[in-house]
Amino acid sequence: MDRSDTRCVSARTPIALTIAGSDSGGGAGLEADLRTFAALGVYGACVVTAITAQNTNGVRAVHFIPADAVRAQLEAVMEDFAVAAIKVGMLGTAEIVEMVAKALPSAPAAPPAGEGGSRLLPWGEGGPKGRMRVVYDPVLAASSGAALAGAGFVEAARSRLLPHVDCLTPNLAEAAALLGEPVACSEADMARQGKALLGLGPRSIVMKGGHLEGEEAVDLLVTANGVQRFASQKLPSKNLHGTGCTLSSAIASFLLRGETLPEAVRLAKAFVGEAIARGRPLKLGSGAGPLIQSNLFPCR
Repeated sequence: MDRSDTRCVSARTPIALTIAGSDSGGGAGLEADLRTFAALGVYGACVVTAITAQNTNGVRAVHFIPADAVRAQLEAVMEDFAVAAIKVGMLGTAEIVEMVAKALPSAPAAPPAGEGGSRLLPWGEGGPKGRMRVVYDPVLAASSGAALAGAGFVEAARSRLLPHVDCLTPNLAEAAALLGEPVACSEADMARQGKALLGLGPRSIVMKGGHLEGEEAVDLLVTANGVQRFASQKLPSKNLHGTGCTLSSAIASFLLRGETLPEAVRLAKAFVGEAIARGRPLKLGSGAGPLIQSNLFPCR
């Protein structure tokens, strides 16, 4: 956070919690989440689920935090902070999934009458009225390909966690793993898999299609009311580490700022695009570097 970010901080600053792994290189995980929250005027608290030894060249080691220690962090934060949204990232083990699932709000309610599912629930200045919002980025592997989830994780996440989620943001490989299907190769496949994921309990799905062939980066927002397409030109860059973490934490941030879900997705995608553009010329290591999140959206 720099001085430009503090303009968004006030006595009514909304609070978001990230439950995620730590990236020692600072590019992804809870470090990316906290930078995104700060850039968008949201105060970020964190619960660490794993410690990774990694840099721009890849992951060297992963240590999962014991579930009891994760629970202690979560209880400490929730007892003292008025958390309005939770962004869930890397959990890693079935035991941590079980513990986090028990702590999350009950399954999402039906959309408000007349809103067609476009808004999650009425939002106040300081956050949502009623239950907290949950955005889940189901991290299974690092961008370098290193596994970040243990045995039994997918089954636990599918059965225990997904029913608590308001917005699920899988990339193509993660969506395929959750469904036990081949990776989507087209927008039609993405839409079909998004609809299938809805059947597992999440209220909405943002299918991230950045790995599809083509000049556009296409994401699909899938809800019970249909599919909305969000496209942007792909920006050639070596520095793409942390794009998924940044997108999901930006969606949570814009929801806390009062946006509808489609508008939050649109703004989050624009935020990620700008972060990629700012990171393109930088050389922070010898490998794939991070995005550069900064305050690009005015406070309200």
